[in-house]
Amino acid sequence: MGNFRKNCIEKNLLIGTFAAIPHPVAIEVTAAAGVDFLCIDWEHSQIGRERIEDLIRAADVHRVPAMVRVPGHAPDSIASALDAGAAGVLVPRVSTAAQAKAAVLATRYPPIGERGVGPGRAAAYGYRIPDYLAKANAELVLAVQVETAEGLANIAEIAAVDGVDVIFIGPGDLSVSIDAMGPAGKDKLNAAIETITKTALAADRTVGIFRPSPDDIGAWLSAGISFFLLASDTMFLGAGIADGVAQARQQGAAKS
Repeated sequence: MGNFRKNCIEKNLLIGTFAAIPHPVAIEVTAAAGVDFLCIDWEHSQIGRERIEDLIRAADVHRVPAMVRVPGHAPDSIASALDAGAAGVLVPRVSTAAQAKAAVLATRYPPIGERGVGPGRAAAYGYRIPDYLAKANAELVLAVQVETAEGLANIAEIAAVDGVDVIFIGPGDLSVSIDAMGPAGKDKLNAAIETITKTALAADRTVGIFRPSPDDIGAWLSAGISFFLLASDTMFLGAGIADGVAQARQQGAAKS
């Protein structure tokens, strides 16, 4: 999975999705669909700590890197996700350089960070700790999610933190935080996204963003964003069912 971080920091196009369905079958279906990676959403779903390990296993079967969006900044949550074998973590609501530095410390082993050594799945339950320690700092991806007015104001300082691989933009919470919701706030929100993107790229950070659909991926690619989380398994499921039902009803109406 080491190529995942390499592709991230080299700013190669990566298309992933959030995994919110707490079942390995959903992970396998998503992985088989051709995503470059997926992000298990521990923050905004009913997925619990005990299930994360099984979901990562399912992704590993298909050789698709699985990140975990942790529920907050707590080092023990970050450690749990990484010990389970995650390819990286997405840390939400990072609004200051101090919070970004804390995420680096929790994600990396000494001397770069302060992550504790444990006999988890990632280290073959203790049998390959030296092997895992030798590669973890070089291969694990740390993405920090900028999604507040405070984060927007502090983006230069956040992007300057060594050890952060991806500045990930959360447009939903950002739009609420800067009072730019809905069509009326579109220009203001896009301007904020562009500010974050330009500042992060100037610091040589990879920039990522959540998009609910692929409609404007091309435009954000042109702006320099290369790391995309496209909707979620639940969103794709709902949209697919709705589209199928609508088409069936249209055909039924045409026959009546």
